[in-house]
Amino acid sequence: MVIKVIGSSCPNCKKFFNLVQKVVKDLKIETDVEYIDDISKVIGLGVISSPALVVNEKVILSGSSHLEEEIREVIIKNEKVNCDPIGTTSSTCSCCGAN
Repeated sequence: MVIKVIGSSCPNCKKFFNLVQKVVKDLKIETDVEYIDDISKVIGLGVISSPALVVNEKVILSGSSHLEEEIREVIIKNEKVNCDPIGTTSSTCSCCGAN
């Protein structure tokens, strides 16, 4: 699972980044959360407003503040979308138990 936070280095974006990191840690997902503020990369990802949450190269949340529970729900949902039911995923999966 690849998780990125897109931001402009403002306090709100940094707070969002820290919150995403907390959620990932709480869910015990073994991945790094990358912070991107390079405008060319932001444009390449198609992000219009920040902060934004990108999971597996797909913009999941964008703009304004998001609550921890909302972030948790979209990460879990997108983790399951990328699950291989045979159990060959690269991160721990709550729907099939793969490690």
